[in-house]
Amino acid sequence: MLVIGLTGGIASGKTAASDYFARLGVPVVDADVIARQVVEPGQPGLQAVVAAFGAEVLDKSDRLDRTALRKQVFSDPEARRKLEAILHPRIRQRLRQELATANGPYAVVVVPLLVESAMQDMVSRVLVVDVPELVQRQRVQQRDGGTPEQADAVIAAQTGRGERLAAADDVIRNTGTLEQLHRQIETLHQRYLGLAKQAEKGTTATG
Repeated sequence: MLVIGLTGGIASGKTAASDYFARLGVPVVDADVIARQVVEPGQPGLQAVVAAFGAEVLDKSDRLDRTALRKQVFSDPEARRKLEAILHPRIRQRLRQELATANGPYAVVVVPLLVESAMQDMVSRVLVVDVPELVQRQRVQQRDGGTPEQADAVIAAQTGRGERLAAADDVIRNTGTLEQLHRQIETLHQRYLGLAKQAEKGTTATG
């Protein structure tokens, strides 16, 4: 199956894009959803996180306290790498399982940290939802109610816009209206259906 890896910086509009792909009937697998599932109570992922970072990352109901964990790893690259070593293999495994059961000519995998996490080997093409950093900053402030400095710190913690665009096979410019976003996705949808058909013919010819 043709697998499109959809990524982009914070507040770029990844959810709006993936929601519209889903409306077009495309199977969508979201790594953020899976990331929450693998640290649910009783999951080995949560046990591993607690073993690495201590019981203070749990709330009163013994669920993962994401705010407490974020405070430990946000400004500590070594702690972040430790967390990624715990979570990324589990997320990859669950992604592969969900893709194996997806039905359709192609599927979209939403991975916000696709470039940072080196999961590009899981996808056929990289689709970046792109906005200028000024727009990101404004959207993050509107969403979170923080200061410009706090928004800049969140943006700076991710891979830079230039690096994401360099990894892209396709780009959605999401600086206009929702209707303009949808039109871009409809164009890409037709392209991906064509690529999926070509891939299927190639598989049939060699299989």
